[in-house]
Order: sequence, then structure tokens, then C-alpha cells
Amino acid sequence: MKNVSDKREFTVVNHRVEKIDALGLACGTAQFTDDVDVKGLLTGRILFSPHAHARIKKIDTSAAKKVPGVLAVLTHLDLPRVRHTTAGQGYPEPSPYDTLVLSEKARYVGDRIAAVAAETPEAAEEALSKIRVDYEMLPAVFDTMEAMKDGAPIIHDEDDSKNIPDAQHNICAKFDFEVKESEWFSEADVVVDQWYKTQWAQHCALEPHVTITYFDGDGRLVIRTSTQVPFHCRRITARVLQLPVKKIRVIKPRIGGGFGSKQEVLLEPVCAALTLATRRPVKIEFNRKETFISSRTRHPLVIRLKTGAKKDGTITDAHMEVYCDNGAYGAHSLTVMMCSGSHTIPMYQAKNNSFLGRSVYTNLPVGGAYRGFGATQGFFAWESQMDIMAEKLKMDPIEFRKKNYIRSGEGSPVFKAMGEGREGVEQKIGSCGMDECIEKGMAAFRWNEKKEKLKSQGGVKRRGIGCACLMQGSGIPEVDMAAASIKMNEDGSFNLLMGATDLGTGSDTVLAQIAAEALGVKVTDIITLSSDTDLTPFDVGAYASSTTFISGNAVKKAALHAREQIVKVAAKILDEKP
Repeated sequence: MKNVSDKREFTVVNHRVEKIDALGLACGTAQFTDDVDVKGLLTGRILFSPHAHARIKKIDTSAAKKVPGVLAVLTHLDLPRVRHTTAGQGYPEPSPYDTLVLSEKARYVGDRIAAVAAETPEAAEEALSKIRVDYEMLPAVFDTMEAMKDGAPIIHDEDDSKNIPDAQHNICAKFDFEVKESEWFSEADVVVDQWYKTQWAQHCALEPHVTITYFDGDGRLVIRTSTQVPFHCRRITARVLQLPVKKIRVIKPRIGGGFGSKQEVLLEPVCAALTLATRRPVKIEFNRKETFISSRTRHPLVIRLKTGAKKDGTITDAHMEVYCDNGAYGAHSLTVMMCSGSHTIPMYQAKNNSFLGRSVYTNLPVGGAYRGFGATQGFFAWESQMDIMAEKLKMDPIEFRKKNYIRSGEGSPVFKAMGEGREGVEQKIGSCGMDECIEKGMAAFRWNEKKEKLKSQGGVKRRGIGCACLMQGSGIPEVDMAAASIKMNEDGSFNLLMGATDLGTGSDTVLAQIAAEALGVKVTDIITLSSDTDLTPFDVGAYASSTTFISGNAVKKAALHAREQIVKVAAKILDEKP
């Protein structure tokens, strides 16, 4: 049997192949959630709060229920009061359990107050307009630093939320590591103490959030939804609606992008609740405005970096403070905050490292998973800091980075200290191509040539050059897991069943390539089925840049095991040795 780990032996992997869903996407026959025609489908709509902070004194749905074609109007009074997190993370999630499907208190403009199901979109919209809500207006806070002060409005004053470390100061997550700033910087010749701030951003996936729910012929609830985390979606929805997990099936069809926004369980419980109330199929689909106000955003961060270095450019001390604006709820609050430090501080090897992190509630849209997951914001600050340090040391910014970045075989105490909801894992860099990357980048960009031209520029407007170095992990060590199974058909083709979630990234094709390589067949002989909680094995979902490495290894192992069985059977039939 050939060694499938030897790149020189590859016949499918490392070769260009046609994306397995390319024809369907090009011809418009690929089915996304909204393309499914379900008989008797109702339109679901959600009433959003127009206020940033208000308590519902009274809500009257009587007029809404009388609108012709309206079959259900739900408020917090109609649903189980189950606090949960919408973050699609492994159980037990490190995020606060601070969310209700529909709330009696609005904490941001866009919070979910009520939901309706009707025969037509027009009837649903009319019903929303007839819901009468009497709000008690509450003071709001929109600034991260102000929200932590004594006397600031308390956003989560309820007594049934869990895992909020300091609700009185609106702190939904915190972590400190080796904060001994006063004892440091004695060896540093240059010290830079700088504050940075990043902004909100919306994912803007081509396909907005959309969910369809219905009962199958056996009376089980089916959730067909645009999600990155089908198995987490099933578990969370079952819990908040108090249903057995075995009574729910989640199907992920083709998805038009996610970028982290669909690592949240947002529409599924609401849509499912309407199906439970009406016993009819229901579809909820956000428009672009609703996506902006009531889905998720990138977390804005306020970051302080205090770093010291010797005259020769050796970094001696690195202190990082992160204040993460999580918005009204704590989804992904701890993990994004932690990744902003754990993925960035080890990049440059300092003798002393420290981190202080606070994730903070405000009356603003909720922060969630977003490409880079905190590391993006963190590296913006770090790379800006490196440029300032290099300037003060009168060093070339690239040479300064090259002197200090982590190399193969090296680790950092930060890896073990800063896990995601628990102690991290001690890690060492197995491979690092930074030297080659920098050299090729400098050559392609003509760094030295352009740097010389800068000296001749004058005036108040000048053309500059810059660089940034980043590192990114794949998956979460000792947390993420995946599984795959392979079945051989009569004609020698294979069914590959996997829980991995293709978001339009082509992971179904990549995993089919891995299976074909391990089995020794063509990629066209692999038929993939992914992300159906009834039919495919468990997978944590598509996040943390993990699919190729985590799910890919599961596929490789399954394929090699299947190949081993085939070889044994064939040897027995042919009376040969395997």
C-alpha cells in the first residue's frame, strides 16, 4: 500500500479537480435552504425592539392574532424560560447562559420581542404592526469602558443567568495572566505604551440567515437551516424548547457563506417554536437590514499594549490588556477575548508576558464569531506596536520582527495559560515558514528599493510602505473532534458520510480528494453526504480553520481502514497475501 503521506506519491490530493458541486452552482440547480418547496409553508417574522434598553411592562397580541391568515403569535410568556448561549461551541460552552429565545427585556435595538407565523408575508407583517408593547425605558450604556464603572446601567440584572463573573459591572468574561507590570521593564531600553481601538463589522454573507422547520412523517422536528454547526444547533434547540435530542433532525444544505455568523443558533429555536405552535412548516429568512441589526458582528476591541525592548531589538516585556465590547449578550465573549491574546502574544518571544482581559456588556449589537475570531483585532494592535517599536529603535521593521518571532520547535507559556474556558494546551511550533515567507514577500514587493525611495519624499502627503506578520492555528487543541464513515457500493464507488460543514468553501471536495487518495480511486468515485445529524457522524462544525486538518484526518483514517478491509477480502478471494 502506498504511503499517502508522501507528497510525491499523490495522485488526487495536490492536484486540481473540479469542485464537486460546481455544475449545480453554475446551473442554479444546487439547493440552498430557501430553494426547498415545502407544502403548506408558513411565513415567520420576528418583532425587534426599537429601544436599546427597556423592560416590557405589558405586551398585547390580541389584535395581531385576529389578522386573517395568522396562525400563531408568540412572546416570552409562551415559551419555556431556559437561559442559554447562542454560541455554537462544544458543551459545556464557556459562554454565559444569559439569553432567552424571546425576552421580557430589550437590551439592544434589534432584540427579539415576539414572533408570528402566517399564511403570507403580508399577513405576518400586518400582525407585527398590531402587537402593542408597553415599554419601561431604562438607561443605556454604549461605551465599553464606561459600562464597567460603578453606577453604570446593569444590562443583565436577572437572577437566573449563569456564568456571568461580574454582572454588577457588566463583565461577562474575564481572565488575568501574570499581570506583574510594575516588576517588569527593568531590562528595556525602549518602552512603548499605546492604546488601540477596532470597530464593528458585519459578515455580509451572500445568503442571509434562513431556517425552515417542519415535522416529518414520523412526527420528528426537522430543521433545515443555513448553519455552520448542525450538531450544536440540534443540542441547543432541543434544550431551549425542552425536547429530546432524538426528536430533532438538523439538515445543512448548500450555504452561501458564513464567515462565523452562522456559528450561532439564532433563528432555529424561534422557527421551531412556531412550528410547534402551528403544527405547520415555517420559514424565517432575515433580510439584509435584519441581518445587520439582529444577527452578529465582529467584536470591537479596546487594546492596550506596553512593550519593552533592548537596544539590539530583543523584546523583553509584553503586556496586553483587552476590553472586548460584546454587546447585549455574552455569546463567544470569553473565547474571542482569549484568542485576541493567545493567538498574538506568542508571535513575538518576550521574556515576560502578561494579559488582562475583560469582555463587557453594552446596549449594542451582539458580537459573535467572525473570521479571525479576535486574533484579527489583536494583530492589528500588535503589528502597529511593532512598527512603533522599530521606529524608536531605528531598526528596519522587518528586521525587528525577524529578530523576535517564534520559530520551529519553540513554545510559549501563553499557549498553556490561555485556553478557551479551561487551561490551555502546551504547544510547540512544529513547522514555520516565516523566513521564506518574509524573503519572498520582500522580493515581490521590492521592499528595500521602495524603502530607499521614501527618503527622497517630501511634503505633508507621502506614499508609505508597511508589513504585518501573523500566525493562525487550525482547530482548538484537545477540544475539536470529527468523524467520518465510508461505505462501498456495488460498482466500486464509495459513499463518504461526514459531519463536516461546507459553507461554500469547497470542503466537501477537499475531503472527497482525501478519501479518494487514501482509497486509491478517482475523486469522481466518491459520493459525499455532509451535515445531516440523522445520517452523518458527529462533527463540531466549520470554524477555527479546522475542517481540512480535523475532519480531513477523520476521513483519511476511515478511508485507510476501508481500504485495508477491501484488500483483505480481495486477498482471500484471490488466495493471495494482502
